[in-house]
Amino acid sequence: MSEEVCVSGEETLSLSEVLQVRRDKLARLQEEGRDPFHVTKFVRTAYSQEIKDQFEQMEGQKVSLAGRMMSKRVMGKAFFVDILDDKGRIQLYMKVDDLGEELFNQFLKWDIGDIIGVSGAVFRTRRGEISVHVETVELLAKSLLPLPEKFHGLTNQELRYRQRYVDLIMNPDVRRTFEIRTKVIKTIRAFLDDLGYLEVETPVLNTVSGGATARPFTTKHNALGLDMFMRIATELHLKRLVVGGIERVYEIGRLFRNEGISTRHNPEFTTVEFYEAYADYNDMMDRTEGIFAKAALDILGTTEISYQGEPVSLAAPFARITMAEAVKIHTGLDFMAMTTDAEAVEAAKSIGVTLPKERTWGSILYECFDQRAEAKLIQPTFITDHPVEVSPLAKRCPSDPRLTERFELFITGREMANAFSELNDPIDQKQRFQRQMDMRAAGDEEASMMDEDFITALEYGLPPTGGCGIGIDRMVMLLTDSASIRDVIFFPTMKPEQN
Repeated sequence: MSEEVCVSGEETLSLSEVLQVRRDKLARLQEEGRDPFHVTKFVRTAYSQEIKDQFEQMEGQKVSLAGRMMSKRVMGKAFFVDILDDKGRIQLYMKVDDLGEELFNQFLKWDIGDIIGVSGAVFRTRRGEISVHVETVELLAKSLLPLPEKFHGLTNQELRYRQRYVDLIMNPDVRRTFEIRTKVIKTIRAFLDDLGYLEVETPVLNTVSGGATARPFTTKHNALGLDMFMRIATELHLKRLVVGGIERVYEIGRLFRNEGISTRHNPEFTTVEFYEAYADYNDMMDRTEGIFAKAALDILGTTEISYQGEPVSLAAPFARITMAEAVKIHTGLDFMAMTTDAEAVEAAKSIGVTLPKERTWGSILYECFDQRAEAKLIQPTFITDHPVEVSPLAKRCPSDPRLTERFELFITGREMANAFSELNDPIDQKQRFQRQMDMRAAGDEEASMMDEDFITALEYGLPPTGGCGIGIDRMVMLLTDSASIRDVIFFPTMKPEQN
């Protein structure tokens, strides 16, 4: 019995030689009138995983499959071939007696990576592997570049991000990550739909940048002669819709912030923002807990997960503490006992916190939290009651006007969600916008702009409203145990390669 060996015909060639050989093969096919790129359609009747899952019912049945040839092994006058389709991989068995000399000889010249279509009968080999005994085979598309294992493997992380299409071919776990991403979005949508929220779409291009503290991307509308901004949040438009009487509303979509790139940040990213009339930030905490717990249960089957070796429980309820309490726990500083800005400055200096330009009690409280407490919040924790200086769209706390009814959800030391009891006082809102404009004039490019139309909307009357935004990319990172945000975005933002 002949030994089974791998066959590609390219093992001894350099990369440049392989590229030329493959183009020469394509040229010959075209000269012979068998250009694979002229094939417009292939009707398939089954997928790889379907055959494996339903083998008892499908054994002996004729099926048609299509996919990418991943390996080709010779065994005498027969070949074993693995193809990869949309559902997985399956083995094909081909021999000259079935295909005929002409077709078999054509097949011998095809390469690993080529897209093929086959028809044949489902069977199990003597080694027990579920396979398809091929009767006919057709070349559907020619691969002019070799798959990566021969020349550089797929160990270069930057190359994996740049060539995600190759990454998906070679690494099944990558596909699973993006399948989970889709399921997360479906779960969020179903959760909010079931609560009577209406999904909407709002503009990506705006004449005013607002709804968050971030530097926008700018562009030019030629026909109108206007400078415009890519949206940094969907908030202000969604709250306009609540003014208009849509009492539960949400949007899942891309945001754009002209900021740095890191394992946690990509300039364009996906969020869900949802707003509910006659609700407050406590209700938004309940909604947020529900979304995270449901996603974990529906997708992973448990709320007890692991992230980068750290156990995390997504079972509700999550911990809820104020920002001042978090700072006191992790630094010993009691900001609620301080009465002046000067006291706050000296307290921050005592623990080595880098001071902000604006040295107010609230700004310094926020910096102490950001620099000393945030990274320590591993288990899901709602940090509530943020200073008004860093919360220009949130309603003030009735018990302390220095603070707002705002929370951020932190898990594994990073922000996952941000929510308010929405500020609905147009007079207060205009004053806060003006304060943000003063900060912009002083050089803060992330400060909000004045949005006069939004003020007009508030003057018509926004009911008491709770609103929340959840970062979907970071949520997917958590549920897939991915270390970098680039691992959960198909095509992350990258600097062009230098030629």
